[in-house]
Amino acid sequence: MKKSIIFSLSVLLLAGACKQAPTTLPDEEYAKLTDEDKRKVEHAVDGVQLADPDLEVTLFASEPMMMNPTNMDIDAKGRVWICEGYNYRNKLNPQNPYNKKGDRILILEDTDKDGKADKTTVFYQGEEINSALGISVLGNKVIVSCSPNVFVFTDENGDDKADKKDLIFTNLKGVQHDHAIHAFTFGPDGKLYFNGGNEVETLSDKNGIELKDDLGRPFSTYRQGKIFRCNVDGSDVEILAHNFRNNFEVAVDSYGRMWQSDNDDDGNKGVRINYVVDYGNYGFKDEMTGASWQERRTNWESEIPLRHWHLNDPGVMPNLLQTGAGSPTGMIVYEGDLLPEKYRNQVIHCDAGPNIVRSYAAEKDGAGFKATINNILDGSKRDQWFRPSDVTMAPDGSIFVADWYDPGVGGHAMGDSLRGRIYRIAPKGENYSVPTFDFETPEGCVKALQNPNLAVRYLAWTKLNSWQKKAENALVDLWESDNSRMRARALWLLGNIKGEEKKYIEAALSDKDEDIRIAGIRLARELKMADIAMLKKLSEDPSPQIRREVLLALRHNTSPEAADIWTTLATQYDGKDRWYLETLGIAADNQWDSFFAKYLTRIGDKWKVDNSSKDIVWRSRSTDNVYRLAELAKTTTGSDKLRYFRAFDFQTSPDKTKVLFGMLDGGNAPADIKTLVFKHLDIESAKKDPLYASLLPKVLEGIQNPADYLDLVKRYQLKDQSARLVNMAMADSIYGGEAAKTQVRLNGIGEFQQLTKSKDEAVVLKAINMYGSVDDKPVTDYLINLFNNKSLSLPVRERAMQAMNGWNSEEILWGLVKAKKVPEEVMPIAKKLLLGTWHGDIRTEAMKMFGADVDKSVGNVSDLVKLTGDANKGHEVFKMYCATCHVGKGEGVNFGPALSEIGSKLSKEALYTAIMNPSQGISFGFEGFKVKLKNGTEVDGMILTKTENEITMKALGSATPTTYKRSEIASQEALKESLMPKFPLQKQEFVDLVEYLSTLKK
Repeated sequence: MKKSIIFSLSVLLLAGACKQAPTTLPDEEYAKLTDEDKRKVEHAVDGVQLADPDLEVTLFASEPMMMNPTNMDIDAKGRVWICEGYNYRNKLNPQNPYNKKGDRILILEDTDKDGKADKTTVFYQGEEINSALGISVLGNKVIVSCSPNVFVFTDENGDDKADKKDLIFTNLKGVQHDHAIHAFTFGPDGKLYFNGGNEVETLSDKNGIELKDDLGRPFSTYRQGKIFRCNVDGSDVEILAHNFRNNFEVAVDSYGRMWQSDNDDDGNKGVRINYVVDYGNYGFKDEMTGASWQERRTNWESEIPLRHWHLNDPGVMPNLLQTGAGSPTGMIVYEGDLLPEKYRNQVIHCDAGPNIVRSYAAEKDGAGFKATINNILDGSKRDQWFRPSDVTMAPDGSIFVADWYDPGVGGHAMGDSLRGRIYRIAPKGENYSVPTFDFETPEGCVKALQNPNLAVRYLAWTKLNSWQKKAENALVDLWESDNSRMRARALWLLGNIKGEEKKYIEAALSDKDEDIRIAGIRLARELKMADIAMLKKLSEDPSPQIRREVLLALRHNTSPEAADIWTTLATQYDGKDRWYLETLGIAADNQWDSFFAKYLTRIGDKWKVDNSSKDIVWRSRSTDNVYRLAELAKTTTGSDKLRYFRAFDFQTSPDKTKVLFGMLDGGNAPADIKTLVFKHLDIESAKKDPLYASLLPKVLEGIQNPADYLDLVKRYQLKDQSARLVNMAMADSIYGGEAAKTQVRLNGIGEFQQLTKSKDEAVVLKAINMYGSVDDKPVTDYLINLFNNKSLSLPVRERAMQAMNGWNSEEILWGLVKAKKVPEEVMPIAKKLLLGTWHGDIRTEAMKMFGADVDKSVGNVSDLVKLTGDANKGHEVFKMYCATCHVGKGEGVNFGPALSEIGSKLSKEALYTAIMNPSQGISFGFEGFKVKLKNGTEVDGMILTKTENEITMKALGSATPTTYKRSEIASQEALKESLMPKFPLQKQEFVDLVEYLSTLKK
């Protein structure tokens, strides 16, 4: 999967549907069940465990009534609507059946009130909604998100069948892709909120016209995954935040605040929960260049989960919470009162990777929030096929969870196409009972507006808004109540009564309740009534939460007083609150020069000594800010120095090169300053300065850090560094391979050839080890020369053959074997390489040639999962075959997805499938590409970053990225198969390996 789509497996938390709560098998009884029995519907509830003894979980629906729920909604009648993903990624899962009629939108209904669905209605079926990732039921209209389109289906006669299909948005990338457009959510302001993963580069209206932001820039200007807001008819689209990887589903609370989850590059323990500040950059890619988080940069974070989001960079919003490895899916803000207090007014979220439904208890922290985790429903200890894809609130306040139900999740793979479940969670004894609603009177609609279910609230909001003054009295009663969130819901409607907007905005802004004041500012912003007088009055509010909203209201406000208000807000920054600091940056967007000039006028030279002011300098993008950064960088030490140098990368001032060269002090600056200066200079501008040629050699001489040295050699393409690169390549260092690759790329293989002529065989063997890892044709040709040279010792020839294990060299080796041009002395090594090659076609042919028949000795997955392996032996198999490309608990090469917590994400079935059929589930971001250079070299690996002038790749089996100028590249093409080979393991090796991988858990 069932992954990204990771599909809103809505674990329909069925609060106690029956009068007698269902029993759960004790651990010892459950353990006696066979795997086949555990998968049966009658044991579905036994496979999941509630953390709260006051709750119960019941099964509302399952196969064969429905299957593979990707996303879910519940209408005002309490009926469950799901998108099915039976035809999920069929091109990548050819072994799975395909329904030519297309996937279905189903309505599941409990007509006899026993807490279980007994009626299924097919609302719509068609191939254009195959594996849709989002559904939102709004009265008689249903919004379905399925890239490249967003559809609005209309039931015009109330027969629960779609009579009309319209486009609302189109031209979206991500067809049959987990990182595509996700579900729409109805907000308290009457608008729709939605998001899309990083396949959604841009957005076009129903006529195919590309949409733009408030400054006229196309949405493609923004990076990676995005959040949008629009009117219910699709008009007035705004972009609200960007630079996510695969933000799955945005949830909006009654005050208009946004919450969502975001998935990391698989295996990097970086899954995050976001409180979303409007217009924020959330840091998946480098803001300026689009570079990957894996590319070395000054002041990068010490831990990969933090490095993953560029959290040390100016301009990046912090994360609310990071939850480790996972495959995050659906999310809600639970504003009901049926569940216990600790879940109320909190975010509830599904993560299909670790088989969990959680709530996040958020509390205010400066201008942002912090949160702790409360588990709700857990399948990890019993049934790892439990893959919650979505969670939704029912009209009675219970929650429902959709379960995609599959042995694995991620990489577009699907192991089971016939099952899926919907659960309900509620307090014990609370049977599912749907209230009746009065949508014909203002009083009835105000009561319905307080319901936790969004479909109910949509109907109520729409009627109340249409009535305008007629609904005012009933809404005022709610506005004057003591429930803050209900008051906020009333405010959004009162503020939309024509002629009364100002009255209710002013009432909200003078309210004692901080959250109501927040809602009041947001309301004023949306109505374009956040005038300067209002913002000035609020700019000294004691609450940083209020001041955050004032800052957001200042963004792109060009009135003469705006800079002065921003300055007042900036002087209240406490030097600790990153949320506040970054919101200052958002507010100054496109006006940094005028805003920052006013700030400097007020504080004078305080920025030189005051930490709060230093932070604002670090964040600033004003044209003359490079001078202040230079002064701070020269007068600070440690990480602060690195921090200020990194900030230079975000400055676009034409004076940047001049200022950086000035920091060299004519060559007399300290060594660390000189190194950092050359790391941050603009390359072309730097080469025009006389200091470049005179100082760079001296800088290189003084560098002790190998990473810094290699960065500069590669950055400036320094061909005169061959001798030092050779020494580095031959030293016992983690940088040896990178040095060898750099040396070969700059100067060819001459030094390698010389090393192999040494009389010291140890030197020769080591040279072959290091330079042989460079999968480059000149190197390969020379390796062939070495293993064919019978005058050399057998160990040298064998080592040369062992080095033929690259993507390109294995292809050449196969041609030599077929032509019978491989000496018999090294043929055993060639045979082993080809039986384990990355090339699936070559491996198959090699098996035929050498008589290997792996499939015959291994068996089927269904048989293998019944066997118990030896984890210790499996660890040895891992080190032999897997560690060349994967990290597991600190061992291995960081090339493919990390496996340190893979046992928490994939069941044994999914592990066997992933190893035996790697092309069936390729994780997003780990797809293979073949790049052909103009010099004839071919590079196979993963593309990390594409910029206007460069492509950065990780070559097969390498942890170190390499950057190629586009001018060097002749062509690039996507590989059809996974870069991971099918290894020629024997049956017991498979079993042992999977046993070991299953132990790699959190």
